[in-house]
Amino acid sequence: MTNLTAKDLDVLTHILTGEEMACKKARVYANTLTDPALAATMSEIASQHEQRFRALFAVLGGKE
Repeated sequence: MTNLTAKDLDVLTHILTGEEMACKKARVYANTLTDPALAATMSEIASQHEQRFRALFAVLGGKE
């Protein structure tokens, strides 16, 4: 892991929170939409947010 400053950690934490919330919201939308194409699109968006979350979490040295 690289040496991160307190500010770096603060920014990463903020971004992680945003990615987590966006993923959760997209999953809710995917599960509630009645149009299959829109639901699939929201599911893909949720997956992209999850991938970004995992990548950022790895920067912090976290393991899932």
